Amino acid sequence: MGTPVSPDPTPDGVLTTATTATTATATAAPGPVAERPPTGHDGRYLGRRRLYLRRFRRNRTAVAGVVILLLLVLFSAFGQLLTPYHFSDADFSALTQAPGTEHWFGTNQGGNDVYASAAHGLQRSLVIAVTVSVLTVAVSAVVGAGAAYLGGRTEKATLALIHFLLIVPSFLVLALVSHKLAGDWRVLVLVLTVFGWMSTTRVVWSVSTSLRERDYVLAAEFMGVHPLRIVLRHIIPNLGSLLIVNLTLGVVSTVLSETALSFLGFGVQTPDVSLGTMLADGAGTITSAPWLFAFPAGLTVLLTVSMTFVGDGLRDALDPTSTTGAAGGRR
Repeated sequence: MGTPVSPDPTPDGVLTTATTATTATATAAPGPVAERPPTGHDGRYLGRRRLYLRRFRRNRTAVAGVVILLLLVLFSAFGQLLTPYHFSDADFSALTQAPGTEHWFGTNQGGNDVYASAAHGLQRSLVIAVTVSVLTVAVSAVVGAGAAYLGGRTEKATLALIHFLLIVPSFLVLALVSHKLAGDWRVLVLVLTVFGWMSTTRVVWSVSTSLRERDYVLAAEFMGVHPLRIVLRHIIPNLGSLLIVNLTLGVVSTVLSETALSFLGFGVQTPDVSLGTMLADGAGTITSAPWLFAFPAGLTVLLTVSMTFVGDGLRDALDPTSTTGAAGGRR
């Protein structure tokens, strides 16, 4: 006898009918389609950093801002090496001399070389601005995120302190304190930091109030992780884009504050030099010796404009709703 053959459990007709029905159902009622991650020209998915970089590079004003900023940094770091004069040296044979082959940017009333003073003044203003911006962002991140996470009385007390300091005439306090302490730039950094962290902290607190309800924060609480570790490891890293943009734009506001204080005589004091002190020296001779005001003013404008371009470019590149750099995005 031959071996009995069992019937085919899935005849061709049944399989074809089921496949057709499934295809028809899928075609008739399609489900939500997940958005595909952005891809490059080669069809590969872009990583987060590559996507941010691509968005930033497509912003021409941001790229121009980076180029100008790099040139200014190079000038402040190495510009004094190109001249035989030190910013504190006085050439009494060339008082208020116009720009020429010997003194490229001319000299001031005391015979100081304006080119060397501009390089050192830009360096001093950059050091103050970057230091203050980094410190204020760090303080704002810890205080704002910590207050939002802890909540309760800590949150109320922190917000009350912020609102009180926001209504204090900080510019007058800055002027009095910096002038009382002989205009040391380190003291100026400290004072600008003390009165410059409130606005950013308010924004960080507002965003952190939603982050504290996320699943990863609740999971860390359930595992018994220390609150400080939760703030530093789980909340602040998710504020990275906000903090980076505020860090960049904070440099602009600090440069303007330092320049205004030094211009009024409450900031950096002689024998040190900053862009603000150079503007103050050149303001009185803007008609008779315009180069004393024009060069520091030009450097100040270039610095603030370039940092503003970079900050706007970073904000657009880090924005999750931006289509710049994505497939089919704007060119």
